[in-house]
Amino acid sequence: MLSLSPGQIAFVTERHLATLTTLRGDGTPHVVPVAFTWDAAAGVARITTNRASVKAANARRTTSGAASRAAVCQVDGARWLTLEGTIEVSEDPTEIEDAVSRYAVRYRKLQPNPERVVLRVVPDRVMGSKGLA
Repeated sequence: MLSLSPGQIAFVTERHLATLTTLRGDGTPHVVPVAFTWDAAAGVARITTNRASVKAANARRTTSGAASRAAVCQVDGARWLTLEGTIEVSEDPTEIEDAVSRYAVRYRKLQPNPERVVLRVVPDRVMGSKGLA
């Protein structure tokens, strides 16, 4: 499990949006703005989305049996941090509830959505601006 430094943790808990980059079936990047939460204990970034979204479809896709890859990048002026790793879709109700609760703390309360799933990004690489690297 990859750990973030205290400065990196502080940055990913500030209220900012990020981009999520996943790969389409043809290998081209699909980049969308997202809100995400960081679970330091689990070493996981979580993004809630609809079950039928393009990002969820991209996360479900494997290449030669290998898990899909993704990058979450948060930028604030000259500060930036990218979490790069595997991505998977969770439909576990407990994990969805936890992700929605964390989202409410960082951003705002979400309305109920029976089509909601969680994208779990488990980073194995962190890149960032000089003060966050």
